[in-house]
Amino acid sequence: MDQKTEQEMAAALDRLWVQFLPLMEERVAVLEEAAAAFDANLLSEAQQRAANVAAHKLAGSLGSFGLTRGTVLARELEITYSQENSADPGTSADLTKLTAQLRKLIDQRK
Repeated sequence: MDQKTEQEMAAALDRLWVQFLPLMEERVAVLEEAAAAFDANLLSEAQQRAANVAAHKLAGSLGSFGLTRGTVLARELEITYSQENSADPGTSADLTKLTAQLRKLIDQRK
């Protein structure tokens, strides 16, 4: 692939990023709300399902934008939210930490 084609592809990818950024930010917000609810021991089944779906969708799309680490983080969140609420006290901190890292990656891509 020549340099011009690479530049055109990068520009197209950037346009897609701008187009889908609000949706990705919405999904991260769902994860942030779920992590806060989990921390307060108030996570509903509906929130848990919504967080699982949001994480799944982010895991499936972030790699396309060169955010492989974001895919890994989102997949970890998806796995956690797909399980029954864990009594492990570290889960709350993990959810908050992973979600914050995901937010940071997305913010840096802007």
